[in-house]
Amino acid sequence: MYDEIMKSFIALFVIINPIGNLTIFVGLAKGIDAKKRTHIVNRAMGISSVLLIFFLFLGASVFKLFNIGMDSFMIGGGILLLIIAIIYVLDIHTNSDPNIENDIAAVPMATPFLIGPGTITSTVLLVTQYGILPTLLGAAGALVAVWAILRFSNQVYKFLGVHWASVLSRVMGLFVAAIAIEFIKGGILTIMGSI
Repeated sequence: MYDEIMKSFIALFVIINPIGNLTIFVGLAKGIDAKKRTHIVNRAMGISSVLLIFFLFLGASVFKLFNIGMDSFMIGGGILLLIIAIIYVLDIHTNSDPNIENDIAAVPMATPFLIGPGTITSTVLLVTQYGILPTLLGAAGALVAVWAILRFSNQVYKFLGVHWASVLSRVMGLFVAAIAIEFIKGGILTIMGSI
């Protein structure tokens, strides 16, 4: 079970991409005092935890409700993850520029930046592959690690610098791409096995 927990932890950690999100958070929180920034991080992680746990326990049921097969979801989710990986690796920026006066904890930090389509897809697929308990423990570890990085965002960002933060974000993108290919391959093999 230790291997499954570690695989879940690593998969979710790199898909959430806290280093990439660190640079976004530092930009969004510029000019916000330390106390409010800590409050934003805590709220974003609380919302992220609720969303992740919801999809961890009920994601498969939602797919059954809409008659989506896990093999189809593995392929579709893998393709989506591959697109996200390409965005990370090529450092493509989206046009989301929220008004800083609005609370950024829920949107855009909790969702879509921390718990977006890639994280939801991965969570459901990890539950299918490893079961609820290993995925839950891996997810809890990943969320704690992401919280620590965002909580101490200014210190981590100063330590890494702009260059190394960008490099690490792109390396995480490569890991996401590899995980995406595994999902796509698993879905194709499942379909081929049923023929």
